[in-house]
Amino acid sequence: MPLVKAKIRVGHSPDPDDAFMFYAIAHGKIPTDGIQFVHVIEDIEGLNRRAFKADLEVTAVSAFTLFEVADKYALMPCGASIGDNYGPVLVAAKSLYPKELAGRSIAVPGLHTTAYLALRLFLPEFKEIVVPFDRIIDAVQKGEADAGLIIHEGQLTYGSLGLKKIADLGEWFYEMTERPLPLGVDVIRKDLGRDVMRKATRLLKDSIEYGLRHRAEALEYAMKFGRGVPRDTADRFVGMYVNDYTLDMGRKATEGLLKLQRAGQAAGLVKSRAKIEFVEM
Repeated sequence: MPLVKAKIRVGHSPDPDDAFMFYAIAHGKIPTDGIQFVHVIEDIEGLNRRAFKADLEVTAVSAFTLFEVADKYALMPCGASIGDNYGPVLVAAKSLYPKELAGRSIAVPGLHTTAYLALRLFLPEFKEIVVPFDRIIDAVQKGEADAGLIIHEGQLTYGSLGLKKIADLGEWFYEMTERPLPLGVDVIRKDLGRDVMRKATRLLKDSIEYGLRHRAEALEYAMKFGRGVPRDTADRFVGMYVNDYTLDMGRKATEGLLKLQRAGQAAGLVKSRAKIEFVEM
């Protein structure tokens, strides 16, 4: 591939799995061959909003957001966070049947997140309360919401904090489709041109591969983004969402993505009919 020069802003969330994936790029562990990466760290809902404006050249977004911005961004086949029979967890202060939450308040991490889309497909009627993802457990404990939709490390810690699982939406999606649930993906703006798109995608994959080969080193960096969680919890979380699917979505995860898109369109939750374009490496 010829030398490609570009300055690319990369948006990713302040979460251990994203930090793990981008460690090698952020710290110069791999050659970037003429591409200068500038890191923009923001929570996923903020990145989702920026994607609607096509603000960043490369960014992590929720799969739900990808469906709405597929006219502007192409999907990078690496860098995805995939829940293979696990995913966002709906919790409450006491055990409930899901149907008991119909019409009640649920704290959600954002209206453009895949977690929110999956919850609307699972339980169409509820009152959403948008709460920063790291405050959802607190909101449920304080009675500010009848239930909460937990993402990130909270998926591993809610039980120790006295909350009860109502449903795991990754489990539900797998039962419905026999496919994993794509939660977050990395996308690149189409107007960069195919050479830059391919090169940036290749470098992201190289960065992920480096992190997996140097796990302890990359995890040490990722721990800085773990909001004080213990190392073993951060390690488990990274292991859940940085895996073979992260290196290459492959057939099963791609089918899961398209099934989720079609389900969202059929329910009137996904408005765009734009076809998802995949970057070829």
